[in-house]
Amino acid sequence: MAGVAVIGDVGGHAELLRRALEELDGVVIQVGDLVDRGPDSMEVLEVVASRLGPDWVQLIGNHEAQYLQGQEVFWPEPLPAEGVARLREWWRDGRMRVAAAVSSGGEEFLLTHAGVTLAVWQELGEPESAVKTAELLNERPEVIWRMGVHGRDPETGPLWAESGAALHEPWMRYGGIVPFGQIHGHSTVDWQARHVRVRVNGRMFVGVDPGHGRSGAQSWAPLRLDDAEVH
Repeated sequence: MAGVAVIGDVGGHAELLRRALEELDGVVIQVGDLVDRGPDSMEVLEVVASRLGPDWVQLIGNHEAQYLQGQEVFWPEPLPAEGVARLREWWRDGRMRVAAAVSSGGEEFLLTHAGVTLAVWQELGEPESAVKTAELLNERPEVIWRMGVHGRDPETGPLWAESGAALHEPWMRYGGIVPFGQIHGHSTVDWQARHVRVRVNGRMFVGVDPGHGRSGAQSWAPLRLDDAEVH
């Protein structure tokens, strides 16, 4: 089936990623956290390296960000040097970006790893579209690295924001028009569907983190957006 497929956090599970890709056609957007936790982060990077191009949009997650120069490595079982070098190369040449924008079913969605909070959107100048917001984030402003306290602060950046207190609640209290929907990974898992949809003042926020952990989810699937366009 053509269209756009959004793949949530892979977390080092190469075989689960391969299995999902067998059924996909069209453009794939992967929202970050390719590595760590699971059994084979290096093989995940191999799978992605073979597909990077116009039909594969790779976003950065906090687990990739830790391996970039100047960032603190927090994972106790870090990637080997060749994996770190590959991530740095993708970041340096722009094959790994912060954000993407998609239109589907008359709606516009911003895609990032963890979601753009109200405070971060305001700090960016309140851009009116997902496309413009993605452009601003892909210029790599300092705000993208902001971790906050366990990701719960409303000012937390789009690699770390927790979906409840930091992302959903401030947008729900916002008195203005929510400019676009969002699709993100990082947190909030419906253990049955593996996707979570939250209506935020007329817009849809969709979480796609399957919560693979160390053992991998027994049942999960990419989010399919039929008749969608990537901007």
